Amino acid sequence: MIQTAPSPVPDQGQAWIDFCDALKAAGRIALRPDAPATELERAEAWRCLSRYTRLGLQMMLEFGDPDFPQFYAASDDTIKVFLPNPDNRYANATIAGDREYRISGRRGQAPYLSFGTKANRYAVDGTMASTGELEASQMQFEADGRFEIVASRHPQPGNWLPMADDSSMLIVRETFFDRSRETPGSFHIERIGAPPAPPPLDGAALAAGLQRAAGFVQGTFRLVADWTAMVAAHPNRLAAAPYAEAAMRVGGDPKICYYHGYWQLNRGEALVIETEVPDCAYWNFQLANWWLESLDALHRPVAINHHAARRNEDGSVTLVIAAENPGVANYIDTDGHDRGGMLLRWVDARHHPQPRCRVVSLDSLRPH
Repeated sequence: MIQTAPSPVPDQGQAWIDFCDALKAAGRIALRPDAPATELERAEAWRCLSRYTRLGLQMMLEFGDPDFPQFYAASDDTIKVFLPNPDNRYANATIAGDREYRISGRRGQAPYLSFGTKANRYAVDGTMASTGELEASQMQFEADGRFEIVASRHPQPGNWLPMADDSSMLIVRETFFDRSRETPGSFHIERIGAPPAPPPLDGAALAAGLQRAAGFVQGTFRLVADWTAMVAAHPNRLAAAPYAEAAMRVGGDPKICYYHGYWQLNRGEALVIETEVPDCAYWNFQLANWWLESLDALHRPVAINHHAARRNEDGSVTLVIAAENPGVANYIDTDGHDRGGMLLRWVDARHHPQPRCRVVSLDSLRPH
């Protein structure tokens, strides 16, 4: 009888060394010539890397088994990947395209709720294409808000969330108009036909998880740096093209029209944004730092939405971005920064008006 040699056991020590080396390589992105080198922005770069590392390990190792998915927060108050909406609560889960899943729970008070499946390739080529979308207006709920969704490649009766062969992530978005008054929902996910229990951790699974986590950190950090460098070529303006299509490639919601931009102000300057407001379900505007992390919405007015904004007499809205409030409505605080990313979202809008941006003297806005 011919005996085959056992498969080699991965060198877990080498896997850890490779993981650390990959993080070191990712750090070099923070030192690229077009990246900012101020004390604040360099510190934010290293903090951003630490946050991506934490998220990468959660995503690829702790919650990386598509047979036993669990929801985790890929963006929250301390992990902020690619301009997450401060009005949103996000829940993510790892899935696989050749499996089927049941999502159950109870809807909260968020006016906008959506579920999406994605082909998460941030670790490979910086993309996250949509493979299926389902929003609350398309769903059936019980009287008490309970619901059940089946996510699969093949159509199902009732609430069905489409998947594709390459689906690898499921994301839940709850959008709140006023988070101080609206309660979130509760969500649970399970694989249909899952084995009874996960196997014990082995060296191969650990090595693969570390490799994927490192790839996520490198790929995502490079993506945000490349994106910021692209929009920085045209400062102090908001534009949909050519960014809208790119936003879809990196995981955007197809119901949202995104107007991206890069703001940059000298001392004593303000950026004034004026726009018509379309007939839409929701809109918001926010600032971010150079690494596209949303600014500190817990302690400063760094974002605004349709619920909080004061309209002009003709229904339009004027936003003022500056280091200090000159005494105007719809003031957006720069949170100690003088440049970074910015984003305007029109959600389910009938048309998409073009915002007008201009830099003015801060003193010119003060009441006289």
